[in-house]
Amino acid sequence: MQKIQFSELPLSEEIQRAVTEMGFVEASPIQAEAIPVALEGRDVIGLAQTGTGKTAAFGIPALEQIDTSQKHTQVMILCPTRELAVQVTEELKRISKYMKLKCVTVYGGDPIDRQIRALREGAQVVVGTPGRVIDHLERKTLKLDKVRIAILDEADEMLDMGFRDDIESILEQLPDERQTLLFSATMSKEIMQLTKRYQQDPVVVKVVRNELTAENIEQLFYEIKGRAKIEVMCRLIDLYQLNQIIVFCNTKLRVDEVVDEMIKRGYGADGLHGDMRQQARNQVMAKFRSGNANILVATDVAARGIDVSDVDAVVNYDIPLDPEYYVHRIGRTGRAGKSGKAFTFVVGREYSRLREIESYTKKRIDRGVVPSFADVVGVKKAKFIEKVRQTVEEGGLELFADMLEPLQHAGLSAEQTIQALIKLNIGLQTSEYSDADLADKYEKPNRDRDRSDRRDGRRSFDRERGGFDRDRDRGGYDRRESRGGDRGGERRGGGGKDMVRLFVNVGRMDRVRPNDIVGALTGETGVAFDNIGHIDIYDKYSFVEVKKQDVNRVIEGMENNTIKGRQVRMEVAN
Repeated sequence: MQKIQFSELPLSEEIQRAVTEMGFVEASPIQAEAIPVALEGRDVIGLAQTGTGKTAAFGIPALEQIDTSQKHTQVMILCPTRELAVQVTEELKRISKYMKLKCVTVYGGDPIDRQIRALREGAQVVVGTPGRVIDHLERKTLKLDKVRIAILDEADEMLDMGFRDDIESILEQLPDERQTLLFSATMSKEIMQLTKRYQQDPVVVKVVRNELTAENIEQLFYEIKGRAKIEVMCRLIDLYQLNQIIVFCNTKLRVDEVVDEMIKRGYGADGLHGDMRQQARNQVMAKFRSGNANILVATDVAARGIDVSDVDAVVNYDIPLDPEYYVHRIGRTGRAGKSGKAFTFVVGREYSRLREIESYTKKRIDRGVVPSFADVVGVKKAKFIEKVRQTVEEGGLELFADMLEPLQHAGLSAEQTIQALIKLNIGLQTSEYSDADLADKYEKPNRDRDRSDRRDGRRSFDRERGGFDRDRDRGGYDRRESRGGDRGGERRGGGGKDMVRLFVNVGRMDRVRPNDIVGALTGETGVAFDNIGHIDIYDKYSFVEVKKQDVNRVIEGMENNTIKGRQVRMEVAN
């Protein structure tokens, strides 16, 4: 389909200004098709997966139609989970930054008194989960009689979670004269029944998944040792002569570490993460777009909205914790019909995450061979020779002819002088690693990929049990999910004598899995994978064992951090 710029859409000055600051330049397929139709007041059925930009697709036209002089609720958005509700609210607040309106989120697990106070102060937009919205309707703390636009986000998931009665009860209380936007990943029989009953002549907008993973992106993974990531990334940049790269890390701390190390090695790198002010973000992006910093290191949250058309490659320095993030990341390259590369670093037991990504994207990711030091030197030499040849052809060398004699008087032969100049020009650093030191000890390049997840010493993630298969990893930690409910349950097996059990205020109802907790602890606190023990997950909370020496580090490191969008509180279990 034809590409549409946000500047071409009929948006208000306030929203144009906000989306420009967010880095939105080119509308995604779902945005390009849904926004103009929704702005006309038509009902819309949007068939799109998470990661296609659908929040802006329904949020922008909804915000454009709000009468900011009126404080009553005019837009009602239903989401299946508190995590998604919070994400939608945050996105809408950014889009409406220059509009005088209020957006309130209501969901279970949050003090209802606080929500009631916020609603009483007036909220033009309410985002909530069906159960808590019903609760407010019954308490008469939320009124929907003046709602102009109703939005169902991830409608199929809400139906799968058993919210159909709640959804219909809410829709029944809305005015007949309203606009209804429904977004779903699938068009099931139940979805069709909802649309027939609650929408008027809806326009169907569809974005299929294969549009998310562009065919012109070469995707490779490298199974390497964690300490060798910087070295391997530098070799890839030099080998492929990449000019503009985005490097993704899972934590703000890792972003800063990578930027510092790349600058030490002479690369033009800059970082982008959530702690930065908007002015600093703008400066970083200006440097990246102009080429003054050709390597942008960022977290997933900070990189939202980045739109740069000439990105040569994306490097997943840390493998993403969620397959959806992988799609978001690699979509930064290979744009406008150009080719791109996506490199993913896999360390040790992260291999199961790679398999999840392949399953989600329905695309095989090939194993890459780490470039040897000799390969990199060869490329640099060839590039230098071509550079010298072009300089000679350009002429104007007479200006420097008088420097030959002083160099000879300094005791330097012509051969020594040339070699020194080559070294200075190539900028090659001697590698502290041998080629054999870079690959992960589990790597078996000649072994069939179909058997590679059964290699000695590798844990295999069991989707049914939500943990690692101990049968394939004798003597390892058992991170299987407990089947207990809110009443709790016994731990499976006993932890080591130097392990301490911690309470975590997230559980199965937050869609948390053992690898989410492991990923958060290793990523946010830097605790070693092997220092994490048993993990038991219940409906509303979990327990995790960590080495005694890491207890304070974990508790302090996770303060103000989130797992699956929920702010985490950790403490030593009683």
